[in-house]
Amino acid sequence: MQEIMSLEEVAENFSFFENWEEKYSYLIDLGKKVEPLNDVYKVDAYKVDGCTSNVWLVPDSSGECIVFQADSDALIVRGLIMILFCAYYNKTKEEVSKIDIEAFFSRIGMNQHLSPNRRNGFFAMVEKIKAL
Repeated sequence: MQEIMSLEEVAENFSFFENWEEKYSYLIDLGKKVEPLNDVYKVDAYKVDGCTSNVWLVPDSSGECIVFQADSDALIVRGLIMILFCAYYNKTKEEVSKIDIEAFFSRIGMNQHLSPNRRNGFFAMVEKIKAL
């Protein structure tokens, strides 16, 4: 598994950039850190509905903490996946229930600078993770 930052670290990193071109570039860089998903998991059973891009989310429900793999064919979406790893990966269900990802999304400005389709896809991934 790739190194996972806290949401606070992600927000701090976003604050270093002055314009949205730089922030998108950072989001793409985050996406490059997502380990590619094995092709055997890139099937409809793991596909996230509601995303314009192809997105696959594979849960591992063997423990008490939320563990999953995810991938997309779009770099920006892969960056959003990394944000989800930072928010939810290896957290208990109780910890997950306390995370206000929508407030975080607003805090870093994604609610204003991400297309509605990508935003809907992001929150479709959030709902799939919360369903775990």
